[in-house]
Parts: sequence; C-alpha cells; structure tokens
Amino acid sequence: MNTSYRYRRNLYHVYTNTLPSNSFSTRGVVSAAAAAELETPTPEDLSWRKMCYTQVSYLHTVMQLCARNRAAIPGKACHAQTIHFGLQADTITSNILINIYCKSSLLSCARKVFDEMPERSLVSWNTLIGSYAQRGQAQEALTLFKFMQKEGNPFSEFTISSVLCACVANCAVFECKQLHGFAVKTAIDSNMFVGTALVDVYAKSGLVKDASWVFESMQERSVVTWSCLMAGYVQNELFEEALLLFHRAQIMELEHDQFMFSSIICACAGLAALIEGKQVHAIISKTGFGSNIFVASSLIDMYAKCGSVEEAYTVFTGIEEKSVVSWNTMISGFAKHARALEAMISFEKMQQVGLYPNEVTYISLLFACSHMGLVDEAKRYFDLMITEQNVSANVIHYSCMVDILGRAGKISEAYDLIERMPFDATASMWGSLLACCRFHGNLELAEVAAKHLFEMEPDNAGNHILLSNIYAANKKWEEVARARKFLKESMVKKERGKSWIAIRDKIHKFMVGEINHPRIAEIYSKLDSLMEEMKILGYKVETEHDLHDVEEGRKQEHLKHHSEKLALTFGLLCLPPTAPIRIMKNLRICGDCHSFMQHASSITQREIIVRDINRFHHFRNGCCSCGDFW
Repeated sequence: MNTSYRYRRNLYHVYTNTLPSNSFSTRGVVSAAAAAELETPTPEDLSWRKMCYTQVSYLHTVMQLCARNRAAIPGKACHAQTIHFGLQADTITSNILINIYCKSSLLSCARKVFDEMPERSLVSWNTLIGSYAQRGQAQEALTLFKFMQKEGNPFSEFTISSVLCACVANCAVFECKQLHGFAVKTAIDSNMFVGTALVDVYAKSGLVKDASWVFESMQERSVVTWSCLMAGYVQNELFEEALLLFHRAQIMELEHDQFMFSSIICACAGLAALIEGKQVHAIISKTGFGSNIFVASSLIDMYAKCGSVEEAYTVFTGIEEKSVVSWNTMISGFAKHARALEAMISFEKMQQVGLYPNEVTYISLLFACSHMGLVDEAKRYFDLMITEQNVSANVIHYSCMVDILGRAGKISEAYDLIERMPFDATASMWGSLLACCRFHGNLELAEVAAKHLFEMEPDNAGNHILLSNIYAANKKWEEVARARKFLKESMVKKERGKSWIAIRDKIHKFMVGEINHPRIAEIYSKLDSLMEEMKILGYKVETEHDLHDVEEGRKQEHLKHHSEKLALTFGLLCLPPTAPIRIMKNLRICGDCHSFMQHASSITQREIIVRDINRFHHFRNGCCSCGDFW
C-alpha cells in the first residue's frame, strides 16, 4: 500500500467515523481510491486533493466547535483522527487541539500536544501559558515562560499579562516585580493589558501604592483597569480612596461595569456612607445594572451595613429571581440588626420557594440567635443543619455556637463544646470565650482561654488587654500591673478605639480624647451641656466600665470623652433635628456609652444608630434594639 492510498483511506475514516453521514458524500472518496496506484496525478486525483483540502478545513471547523463547547470526548475523537490523517506536524491543527484541551481543563493533554509539536507559533505558547494562569497554576506558567525565553521565542503583551495573572493567583510578588522590570526593559509596560495586569497583581498583593503608581503611569486605561484599582482599594480597606477614584471616573464619564459597581458599593458599606451609597444606587438604576444578581446583593449588604435594613429589604423584594446569595444576604442583614424573627421567617420562606439553605445561611441564623440570647433556637438550627439539610457543620458554625452559649452564661458548656468538636479551636473561639468570661466573671476559664490565645496570636495586644480587664474587674491589681507591664515592654500594639460619622459627604473621625478636629472646642462644650441635662434625668457615668487603677474622677473624665460620644455630639451639632444619627466604631461599644446613647435618644428624640465591630444598636426613646444583650 503506497502513501497516496493510505492518505486517502485515513481521510475516509476521519469523516465516516466522526461526522454525520449526511454531511457530505463518501461515494467520491471510495471511487477515487481506485486511482491510488497512479504515479502521476489524474484529473480525478486533482479533484481528490481539492476535496481533501475542503475536508481538512471542515475537520478544523468541527474541532473549533469542540473547543467552543468544551467538548472533551469529541475533541479526543478528532485528535485520534488527526493522527490517522497524518496531521501531527501541522501547526494549525495542533493549536486547535491545545485550545480544545485547555478549555476542557485537560492541561496535561494540551501540554503533551504542545511538547510534540516540531514548530510552535506564538499562539501555542500564549494559549498554554494563559490556561495555566487562569487555573491558578502559577509555577507551570512561569516555568513555561522561562522556557519560551530560553529558546528565544518571540512574545507579546498577552504573554506577559497572562504570566502576571498567574502571579495574582499565587501572590507571587517577587516574580511580579521581575516581570514588571522585564516589561519596562522590553518597552511593553505602557501596554494597556500589561498595565492592567500589574495594577491587579499589586493591588491584590497589598502593594496599593505600587498599583496606584502603575495606574497613574498608564497612557490608556480600560474599564477593567479602573475596576482593578478600585477593587484593590476596597480589599485593602481604603474605602475613601475607592470613593475618590469612583468620583474621578464619573467626572471623566467613564463607562461602568458590574465589577466597578460591586466594589464601590462595598466601599460605601465599609464606611457606612449611606448618602454615597444611595447616589451609587441611583446610577445603577439608570444604567440597568440593578437586575444583576451580584450588584443587587451588594446593594442589600450595603444598606444593611449602613444601618438601613428597611431599604435593604426594599431592594431584596425588587429582585425578580432571588438566588440563595440574595436570600443569605438579606438574612445576614436581619441578623446584624437583631431582627432574629425576620431572619427566621426569611429562612422559612426561602425553603418554601424551593431553595435549599447552605452553610452561609446557617451562619447568619446562628449569628441572629447569638445576639438575642436564643440558645434553644440556635441548638435546633444546628441540629437541623446536620440531620435534615445534610449541611456539614464547619468551624464557623461551631464558633457561633460557642459564642451563643458563652453570651448566655453557659461558659462551661461552651468550653465542653470546644473540647469535643472535630476541629482544633480557632483564635476566634478562644477570644469569644475570653470575652464571655469577662462579662460573666469566670476567671478560671478566662485564664485557660487567654493561654491559648497568647500562643496562637502572640502579637495581638487585645487578648492581653482583655485578660487585664478581667483581672481589674476582680480587683487583682498585681496581675493587672503585670499584664500592662508586658504590653509596655513588648512589641505588641493595642488597636485604638475610633468612631466616625458622615456629614455632608465627608467622613469625620474621632479618637478618645480627640483634640485635632477643627470644631473640637464646640463639641466638648455641647457634650458638657448634654451630660448635665442627662444627669437630671438620672444618667450616671458607669465607672465600672473603666478598668484603670485610678481615682473615680479620672475614670469619669476618660469615659466622658469616648470616641462615640464625640461623634454623637458632632452629629447633634450638624444634622437636621429629625435626621437619624449614624455612628460607626471599630471596637465593641462599652457599657457606659451604651447607657449614654439610650439616654441621649430619649432627650433629643432622635434615632441613634451605632455600628460597632459586632453588630448594630438602634437607640429609640431610651431603648436599644439589642434589649441590653450584646
């Protein structure tokens, strides 16, 4: 059998075995085989060759369809037929095969085709490097890029941006900086795709200044570039910078996308900037992104974190097709605002519409129970999750249960749960137990929890301070002095309490004993007047919440100038008489400030909303939504 005949026979097998029988006529293939022994091409032979060319083109079309549909099995069938067809050395065919395998996540098969290619074009390298990057296989992408450079193959901006994307997945900062230098050396650092990849990798690696520098150096930026930097600001909790960047994009009339909207909504949520959040919501409504499920869920979360759970619910009810994500976000919003009943009702409705709760749903439910002291309900949900819903309890669910039991005063039961659970206890669990020991006066278990925390988080000053406060509450001043001496001599740093309030599109921050605010003298004067008025109605500074070993007068002065009191007073000076006052705090609100806010809401007839590190407190007419359980 000569080559010509084998060639024709294989063509016949390719198309009769992989393509529909009616796709073309096979009669010409069989009859043309009779001319296989001819040494010189006949008119029929020329016609045959023309048909072969047509059929190879058709095969490529079928293979491209396999790639587009990620059809791995038909793709492998095509691969087998290309081997019979003798097309292993054809670059175009090999590139299509690599594309099929990459899109089908069969990278080992793609690499095998790549390694067997006698000649590789730039498409071959870029396809494989890009696929490694997309699937987080940074080392493979970097190794292949180095191999590409070693062989002296040409590269493109897509090659560099793909390898940079791989660096993002693995936070490979050193390699990123090397690639950045390489891009500068080869004069492609000004390319928009390369610049965007650099912004993304620097931002996600926490090097926000470098990301910003690259961004400002770019001559041309896409919407993706802006979104990457904005997301980087949000991920690194630089919310004000994200807002400024968004305002800049608006001035330039830049086109928005769902990722930019999601990022800026998160920034508004982080600052509890309700006015800015409403403005962004209006833009979203105009541009038609309100129907996007991720944008809508971000809006629900933003309104909830800004203290407006009613508006969060309005957005939620406006979603036509609610997903598990949107239900979870709404349930979480209810939980943060101590609306346990609404959270439970939403949980039931979610199942009525045919959606199954997942582990996130139960975390929000347990969180709601925790801050209302609903121990029996929490236990019921915990058992339901495991027995009926077949959701595996993870470490966060156990952490919630420890917190629920501890807050309810069941310290020993919480400790027993830690001892018998199928996970190693986290710092969060021991921290929750330590805080509950302080509230309920269990010094013995407090020392146990603190010992674990000191081993797990040696640089966390908060744990030492909390134990010190427990000693102080029990009048063990020697232990207090020892703990504070350790803090003073060690490198651990205490996080200072701060509060902030948004007034006319500007964020005003306050520290305890603030002296730098431009209106601080006026604030202190107003606070003194408010204090005097509150004392007439029975308010008394609760000095037991100041655990310093100093005289009573100094304790009162220290508590009087807590940051949330200063923020409230400034709000009273600046906001209209009927406007609610929204305050954010980075630490847990202390007992004296909680009592102060209750009295202030009664005297001023204002709604005061305080978001501390754990939850929301809504003060109205002298009462708090938490029912004094927090």
